[in-house]
Amino acid sequence: MYAVFDPISQRCALASAGHPWPALVTTAGAVEFPGLTPGAPLGIDGAPYESYEMTLSGGDLLVLYSAGLLAADVGGPPGHGADRLRAALGSAGVPELAAEPDRAGGLDAVCDALLQRLPPHRSGDVALLVTRSRGPDADRHATWDVPAEPEAVGQARSLTGDKLTEWGLDELEYTAQLLVSELVTNAVRYGNPPIRLRLILDRRLICEVSDGSSTSPHVRRALKTDEGGRGLFLVTQLAELWGTRYDARGKAVWAELPLPAEA
Repeated sequence: MYAVFDPISQRCALASAGHPWPALVTTAGAVEFPGLTPGAPLGIDGAPYESYEMTLSGGDLLVLYSAGLLAADVGGPPGHGADRLRAALGSAGVPELAAEPDRAGGLDAVCDALLQRLPPHRSGDVALLVTRSRGPDADRHATWDVPAEPEAVGQARSLTGDKLTEWGLDELEYTAQLLVSELVTNAVRYGNPPIRLRLILDRRLICEVSDGSSTSPHVRRALKTDEGGRGLFLVTQLAELWGTRYDARGKAVWAELPLPAEA
């Protein structure tokens, strides 16, 4: 089971390779399961995989588990394990725990409540992972639309510098502006509109540029006589981590910078 969660838009995209779909418990107490058949297990050639996208609300619980948690009793009807899980998620105080993030026990209490409500007659290994959706505060991220023209690179640098000053991260300004310049330049030259710049202040500073093209960027070593081709190489040298994320709308190239110790 693979999930990609965007904490700002609160969108979560999921794909399954033969694994049971997770359950969603909303803060209102509703229990939902994606209505899709899991894809084939990994290793089967030519098997298509269908993704499912949902929008979460702050505080919703996403419950992931191994198939052993759903193993029905011998002779039980098909799907009985999923029905029992749905009943357990709708009772035993799980919705109340979802609605009260600061309640004693937190997510550990959700796991304990589930395991107590489900019958002990389970086969195979059992894994249970409960996550709570949350997003950064509104003043910890910023997003701008970037015109698909060379002049936009300078605008992106200025926006980055102003935001880092606002966040008290002047020490990172030069490096972050250089990263943003290279990412925006690549998007303008080789990508498609719409182009967006996003800065996120979390445990690290994340600089992200998205565009409407799914073409993958490549790092290459430029010759001494080349006038360009060093953009992504500079990104790899300056960023602590970087990568590319794809979705149905295109791609996003992101880079992370560690925060100064005093921050």
